[in-house]
Amino acid sequence: MLGIRTVLWTLSVALSVVTGADFKAHNCSEVRQASIAKGFSFENVPLQETSGDHLRVCPQGSTCCTSEMEDKFGQRSKLELENLVDETSHELRSTFVSRHKKFDEFFLELLENTEKSLNEMFVRTYGKPYMQNSEVFQNLFAELKRYYTGGNVNLEEMLNDFWSRLLERMFTLLNSQYVITEDYLECISKYTDQLKPFGDVPKKLKAQVTRAFIVARTFVQGLSVGREVASRVSKVSSTPACIRALTKMMYCPYCQAMPSVKPCNNYCLNVMKGCLANQADLDPEWNQYIGLNCSYSQMEDCSQGVE
Repeated sequence: MLGIRTVLWTLSVALSVVTGADFKAHNCSEVRQASIAKGFSFENVPLQETSGDHLRVCPQGSTCCTSEMEDKFGQRSKLELENLVDETSHELRSTFVSRHKKFDEFFLELLENTEKSLNEMFVRTYGKPYMQNSEVFQNLFAELKRYYTGGNVNLEEMLNDFWSRLLERMFTLLNSQYVITEDYLECISKYTDQLKPFGDVPKKLKAQVTRAFIVARTFVQGLSVGREVASRVSKVSSTPACIRALTKMMYCPYCQAMPSVKPCNNYCLNVMKGCLANQADLDPEWNQYIGLNCSYSQMEDCSQGVE
């Protein structure tokens, strides 16, 4: 996972590369050539340096820039920052998307195979009596799936209800020679804990299922949150101050007849810290979030063995 500091360093290096290579030019003709090479289309580029009193961002001494050029440099700076942030965070976003998809498919497939296997075993073992009451188990797995996918399901209450419904069905089947009323069945359900018709199985199963599903849902929701956060912070809302700083760093050398001069790495880093101040503020919380998700990594490793 990429940390905020790593992203800032990567962006600073990328921005250094964007600005050009070694120092070569000192005249407006090279500024014109360099501008064309960068894809700019200016109506007028001064043949020689002129007064820069009209400039609002770059130094107002002798200049090779018109107001139109300075404005377009600012627009390009904004666009390049947005593209660089988007490209740099693409791998992070893709990682969250792929891992979320992989684990989600793994867990849902595991749940589906468990239901299928249990159904086949019960059909072979109990035959028609089970098939006539199989909806009890179908409802159980439907509720488990609904909980995992974010539904408002109380696991403990749902599992207690499952065992109560199962007891009622079994009691009715085993005493089919009697007419059993709903009140009688309700009375039996109330004393399930005391009677313990299924022994300690409900208690053990409840603990195992609750633990497994809470962890699974937390993990997959965590991946989903990470994906959305990464996607949102990759959309930079550049402030005027940020655009001015970027323009000064990346394109004001054009106005000074030095289009090939590139800024030093520390300069780039400081500008990026200012432009991505909001994202940088997330660093402590983001690192804590990454650490929390790493604690669930063994669950994801399990999915590696699913074919």
